[in-house]
Amino acid sequence: GRRQRCPFPRGCIAQVATMPAHVQRTEVKGNVAYGLGKGHKTQANKSSAKVSLTKGRLNAKVKFVRQVVREVVGFAPYERRTIELLRIGKDKRALKYCKKRLGTHSRGKRKRDEMVSAIQDQRKAAAAAAKAAQEE
Repeated sequence: GRRQRCPFPRGCIAQVATMPAHVQRTEVKGNVAYGLGKGHKTQANKSSAKVSLTKGRLNAKVKFVRQVVREVVGFAPYERRTIELLRIGKDKRALKYCKKRLGTHSRGKRKRDEMVSAIQDQRKAAAAAAKAAQEE
């Protein structure tokens, strides 16, 4: 085991029984004082799922509201410029521009991908409108 300072004021050094990270933990076998499966047999508490694990997950209502807002308001000026850069094939410049505006590399990448998908959606909508006009 590893040696660790004892929390008591005299500063004694206590032996902490921990196994190295590469050793797999095994189930406790019973009242055994040695080996990987040492210790008392206990019953694990069943805990309910944490609310914090669901934070930030996109649900249907939020998705719908964002879609309506995007439809009504449109794109921000920096998003329009990003779309123009992407249309002329300057992906790297678009990423640098998004990164400058949003602060981090990962946010810039996410925004660039979002704008690429927006361009694809616009092209699909234009193709569908052209097809509908042809049929009439």
